[in-house]
Amino acid sequence: MLSLTQQDIVLNQSATDKTAAISALAGELSQHGLVADGYVDGMLAREAQNSTFLGHGIAIPHGTTDTRDLVKHTGVKIHHYPNGVNWGEGNTVYLAIGIAAKSDEHLGILKQLTRVLSAEGVAEQIQQSTDASSLIALLNGETQLEADVDASLIALNFPATDLLQLTAVAGGLLKNHQAVGRDFVADVIAKDATYLGQGLWLASSRQDVQRTALSFVTPSQEFQVEDKPVKGLLMIAAGNASYQKPLKQVSQWVYQQQVQRLFESDAAKISSLFADSSEPQASADANTAVYKIRNAHGLHARPGAMLVSVAKKFESTIQVRNLQGDGKSVNAKSLMKVIALGVKHGHALEFTAEGADASEALNAIGDAIATGLGEGK
Repeated sequence: MLSLTQQDIVLNQSATDKTAAISALAGELSQHGLVADGYVDGMLAREAQNSTFLGHGIAIPHGTTDTRDLVKHTGVKIHHYPNGVNWGEGNTVYLAIGIAAKSDEHLGILKQLTRVLSAEGVAEQIQQSTDASSLIALLNGETQLEADVDASLIALNFPATDLLQLTAVAGGLLKNHQAVGRDFVADVIAKDATYLGQGLWLASSRQDVQRTALSFVTPSQEFQVEDKPVKGLLMIAAGNASYQKPLKQVSQWVYQQQVQRLFESDAAKISSLFADSSEPQASADANTAVYKIRNAHGLHARPGAMLVSVAKKFESTIQVRNLQGDGKSVNAKSLMKVIALGVKHGHALEFTAEGADASEALNAIGDAIATGLGEGK
């Protein structure tokens, strides 16, 4: 696994344009013995083929396959641009990650970095970073990016007759998870819970929080508080901004009158509803197809960008999962998420498309993969 140090990151940089930024990164890679002189030409040629902008203010400039022989050691160098760099097509980059890779080993680097960088709110944290150690913690995945929410934090059908009992149980679950301390529990008990609607109540605190986490409790029988039904209580230990993603999902359920799904699910299903809320779920009648990746070095940035470009031509919702990966489906129109799948040569991808042009989309994707995604057969 890639492990970054403070020597890999240079903060508070500025560049007139992306050519200057890429040239500076190439110089950094060369200075530290990762590449030979001339690698910069490959990086600029690669950028001319297709933009290395990933989204979320991040770019990953790297060389072409023709310049791999100039790579001495696999590694990265990172430049931080708090004021941004114009990367073309209206895109602004705040973090440029220069990559030197001898073969498809760079896919592991990309997979790690893109998973970290695609998390909620990370781009803003990176732009505002003033400390190398905290930025390294973010990039290495040491900073908590997703709120804890699993079956151990959920208690269903608890024999409670008032909100205070539910609050105490929800706080206790978080304390047993070692996410909070006594002061957190005392604070949520002392405050009134907020009614969100459809029987769902919310309690939260920032006091004495060790890890951001959510707990959820339902009573064995519905009761009333101030003429409002109590079907369940959601509690948030807000240690950092990672709670915002599941809270946003709850807000959508409230707005769409879909809160009942929480009360009709078991603990495992409830935790997955929060954890998997970022990607839409296809219906049973969606079109699917499986294609094997033929590219010798897998889905690195260039073929990945080609795949995303094809998917974006169609109106249908298109999801893709790596059958040799963790099995999670992601948006096939997001370059960052496609690269994060860590697709290597020979891996099989399952595409699921839903919409009026779903069949056409899958056929076009299949044709693009069969012809090498811009790298030839």
